[in-house]
Amino acid sequence: ILVLGEALALTLAAQPASSMTLTAMLRQPYDQIKSNLIRAAEVMPEENYGFRPVPAEMSYGQWVAHIADSMTRYCGMVGGEGKAADAASKTSKTDLVAALKASFGRCDAAFDALTDANALELVGPAGAPEKVARAGMLAYVNAHNNEGYGSMAVYLRLKGIVPPSSQRANQK
Repeated sequence: ILVLGEALALTLAAQPASSMTLTAMLRQPYDQIKSNLIRAAEVMPEENYGFRPVPAEMSYGQWVAHIADSMTRYCGMVGGEGKAADAASKTSKTDLVAALKASFGRCDAAFDALTDANALELVGPAGAPEKVARAGMLAYVNAHNNEGYGSMAVYLRLKGIVPPSSQRANQK
């Protein structure tokens, strides 16, 4: 949540007052974490997709799958579609990167359809006793993706790879 708050604060500081809509405040950090996650999935070598720093942790590939499956579910709910998440059944880097990109395609559509007018519409799985605001679900996607990226960044560093967000920071 702290990361999401920081991302929203940076977004507010970077946006002119006329464009500080709710949808813009959610979309900017989404686009940033999307770039970080795709690059992180691409830069880790295939042979390290099974790497886990300790046995109790998920492997790097499992992190990629977890993020892809979560986005498939949550952005599908926002879009009113139920699609079975299947990235967890994949093991190769090629298949996992493709699943991650496909899940971002689903979320791109959810963010594209978000407007300030529909942001508070309740969404969730059919028959669920509790639903959540469309904007709230997409804010959760951002927070969850940032948490996943944070874990993946540690795995990259343990393998001697500078995470994408740090690569950009070092290039300035």
